[in-house]
Amino acid sequence: MNVALWIAAGLLAVAFAGAGFMKLTTPAGKLMEQMRWVTPERLTAVRVLGALELLGAIGLTLPLVTGIAPILTPIAATGLAITQIGAIPLHVRLGEKQSVPVNALLLLLAVFVAVGRFAGWGA
Repeated sequence: MNVALWIAAGLLAVAFAGAGFMKLTTPAGKLMEQMRWVTPERLTAVRVLGALELLGAIGLTLPLVTGIAPILTPIAATGLAITQIGAIPLHVRLGEKQSVPVNALLLLLAVFVAVGRFAGWGA
């Protein structure tokens, strides 16, 4: 089970690190072109979300790798699951239903990691 948890956490870390880095570094105009939900009024929130996604990606792996505060791993996974709970209805409302399966997969992986690490399945 530990291997499955590491694979899921690794996939999530890559996905959220990429998404977070993109939200943090992409110029505002290009970001608004790429994501319909990004507006000038929401830009700060989008940057904060990007930072949280990046921190969540780090939190999925670094605490367990270093052995420092490993409780942060399931907490990070829970936070990333919550972002997907918000993302799914947003994409549906915007008519971007093609994004929902990816969001659902990320949600399931994050819940798996959170539950597995809280329960100590990989210990």
